[in-house]
Amino acid sequence: MAVSRHPAPASRRPSPDAAAPKPAPRPRSAAARLALATEIQRRLAEAYPDAHCELDHRNAFELAVATVLSAQCTDKRVNMVTPELFRRWPTPATLAEASLEEIEDVIRSTGFYRNKAKSIQGLARALVTDHGGEVPAAMDALVVLPGIGRKTANVVLGNAFGMNEGVVVDTHVARLSARFGLTRETDAVRIERALMPLFARETWAQLSHLLIWHGRRVCDARRPRCGDCLLNDICPSATL
Repeated sequence: MAVSRHPAPASRRPSPDAAAPKPAPRPRSAAARLALATEIQRRLAEAYPDAHCELDHRNAFELAVATVLSAQCTDKRVNMVTPELFRRWPTPATLAEASLEEIEDVIRSTGFYRNKAKSIQGLARALVTDHGGEVPAAMDALVVLPGIGRKTANVVLGNAFGMNEGVVVDTHVARLSARFGLTRETDAVRIERALMPLFARETWAQLSHLLIWHGRRVCDARRPRCGDCLLNDICPSATL
């Protein structure tokens, strides 16, 4: 029997794509971005009440070193390395005098281990020489230390000292900020400057944790799980 090639009646055809939910419009005005940012933060705070820095540390020195090691590396991997690192060299003074080759051997699995070993030993030596072996609680003093840029300084200030000097902009924060339509900037410092006016200063450190946790758990770089996302009705990049 010949198969009919005529199209099915309209009542039997699948629903057109136009009937599918559409993503929220991208915010164009400053007021729209502010309103969106406020709602995003509210929902994420409810979803992740325990969001925190996932780099294991006991003090500002350990956090600074762990953050340097986390470049191009997962927090999980860093947390596997730092117990042995700090068992051998628990203070800036001991790390400053350690064999560079031994440091490299301990941190090898974090990648770029030669440069990282030089950075964390240089950091330790600078702390001993210029700061009495203590990590300074000031942005201008931190950013001139070996291996410490503004992102690392924000991590240390926000998590070790409870100071909200800025927003930590890592790959997750940069990606989500763009997907949410909060900024079109691509440079980390410019992204930070765009985010700071949108959120209350006292929440800056926690904001970074919220965005990072959501980026790791739902808003993946390659395959975001928009269907499971609590922001899919307001996110301009949602694909449902």
